[in-house]
Amino acid sequence: MTVKDNVHLHEINKFGSMAERWWDTEGEFKTLHDINPLRIQFIQSFVDIAGKRMVDVGCGGGILTEGLARLGADALGIDLSEELIDIADLHGLETGVSANYQKISAENLAEQQAESFDHVTCMEMLEHVPDPGSIISACATLVKPGGMVFFSTLNRKPKAYLMAIVAAEHVLRMLPRGTHDYKTFIKPSELCQSARNAGLELQGMVGIEYNPFNKLFSLGKDIDVNYIAAFKRIE
Repeated sequence: MTVKDNVHLHEINKFGSMAERWWDTEGEFKTLHDINPLRIQFIQSFVDIAGKRMVDVGCGGGILTEGLARLGADALGIDLSEELIDIADLHGLETGVSANYQKISAENLAEQQAESFDHVTCMEMLEHVPDPGSIISACATLVKPGGMVFFSTLNRKPKAYLMAIVAAEHVLRMLPRGTHDYKTFIKPSELCQSARNAGLELQGMVGIEYNPFNKLFSLGKDIDVNYIAAFKRIE
């Protein structure tokens, strides 16, 4: 790790220790598998993925990265957990999906490859780092002028605490306990301000909603819990 690695080591160790179960669609990361098609649907409502060079920041075990590659993107996933990068690589070999992975921070990659990517994704990652603004700035640096950057995170509202922590982690056990820390959740206004500071303009925002009765996720207008936003780098 370098001083430029914007990371909580306990977060890296926590998720890295579960790497072998990352691709179990009925395991601890079932929620990520369930919402992945919605993320891709949102991304595709703004851009054509096929043939585009894309980087997935904080890729974990590669669920979104692999999804982008399946749709024809030249996809790179980056993460600071060696265990997760190894699992992502291994799963790609097993499925024959040609995504690339690299253990590197967003900030360091931005130094090496500024304005190199058509589009950038960063999903469910900002709430797990000490300085989310630094990640947002790095994503803005990585994308070409006119390119799109997509973020998803959790809103710092009481409803999010009840739904994402009390319900999802403790009652319904949809996520491992300790996955989230409420004080690290990010209000949409804070995300948008950091994005503006980095030269990104908001293009759209929707909520990712969960129906406990049919156990299905959907995109909707309610951004009080989990939300996903699209930004364009100013040309």
